[in-house]
Amino acid sequence: MRDVLDGLARVLASGGRGALATVTRTGGSTPQSPGARLLLETTGALVGTVGGGAVERAVIEELRACVTDGKPRTRVWELARDLGMCCGGRMEVFVEPIESNPRLVIFGAGHVAQPTAQMARLVGFDVTVIDARDELNTEERFAGCTRILAEPREAVADLPARETDWFLVVTHDHRADEEALDALLRRSHRYIGVIGSKRKVVRILARIQQRGTLPALDRVYAPVGLAVGAVSPAEIGVSIVSELVALRHGAPAPHLRFVDDPRVRKALAGEIAIESVDD
Repeated sequence: MRDVLDGLARVLASGGRGALATVTRTGGSTPQSPGARLLLETTGALVGTVGGGAVERAVIEELRACVTDGKPRTRVWELARDLGMCCGGRMEVFVEPIESNPRLVIFGAGHVAQPTAQMARLVGFDVTVIDARDELNTEERFAGCTRILAEPREAVADLPARETDWFLVVTHDHRADEEALDALLRRSHRYIGVIGSKRKVVRILARIQQRGTLPALDRVYAPVGLAVGAVSPAEIGVSIVSELVALRHGAPAPHLRFVDDPRVRKALAGEIAIESVDD
């Protein structure tokens, strides 16, 4: 049991998804009793056992499917009939996904970041706020969040790389936004949201491109948020967190995202002037 608990801790710390199988009911002769567990970690490692042999192979298939689709399931096997095992009992196994809350890293501790962080925590994100301004990046303003007092470029270098991370760039300075986006584009991520007008976004991308190859933008949402007519910092926070929720659940939504617009490609290729891009 200790090994399984240690494995669960590793899954939760990884930011990824694993799956846990638990024997919930048995009848007749079975290789394990209720309470036996088998954990599939994010690395693919297996910890624990539900009995070995054919039943364990069947459970491992269910664990892998659970990691893929994130859906819990209960499976029942008549061991002799279904799996050809010599013990003739019946085993019921519950398989469930195991994953930590997704991490949202917010670059900037200003007026938009504060309500966004609060709402993101309410919908299940673990929030980290990065800003070197100690008068703004405080426990009072960002209760329950991890706070890092550092400039964006410095902080990115120290963050452990996770493919499951969500990043939001809402600093007080266009140059800081650019530095953060440039660094984040070159590491694993689930999502990058960047606040600002369409022109600002294109200008930032153009300057990044001038320094070398522009990384893929398929997971970049800029301008950030959903088109809900948001004006105040709190409303903008609602727009941003609504986008996070929609993407997390794969739901269609009216994204403000502009980076995949043909005009962006033309502006970056020098075929049209950046100034012609609408605000």
